[in-house]
Amino acid sequence: MGIEEDIKSTNFEDIYHKAVINLNYTYGWINNYMRPEFERYKLTQQQFNILRILRGQFPKPATVNLLKDRMIDKMSDASRIVDRLVQKGLVSRCTNSRDRRAVDIRISDEGLEILKKMDACFKTKDLFKQNLTEEEAAQLSDLLDKMRG
Repeated sequence: MGIEEDIKSTNFEDIYHKAVINLNYTYGWINNYMRPEFERYKLTQQQFNILRILRGQFPKPATVNLLKDRMIDKMSDASRIVDRLVQKGLVSRCTNSRDRRAVDIRISDEGLEILKKMDACFKTKDLFKQNLTEEEAAQLSDLLDKMRG
């Protein structure tokens, strides 16, 4: 099925407009596909993103600014998301020993365990492997990188 059938429209200004509509539609499609996996663990996509960033930093801490720089959704309120993760016991927050104005954020053992469980039951490649070969997935990634310039 193509984007025209999915949104029941063929009214595009040009092929670039169609590509942008297709990207936005696909973004929503991916989010809808992944949402149940996040909900199973009582996480939002943004919380999951922060946990993954913190796991990549582990055992080193991160700052809120580092999280903001690396987040997929740049409009997210990283401080608020960290607060919620602290409440859930998935991350910890403490004052930086070198700069008392800075706050260090670390993933907790519980946060690492949730990501381990999610890794075991959900593979991103499952989303694409029925429709794209590894080579096509690499080409798609390269084209998206090229588009962002």
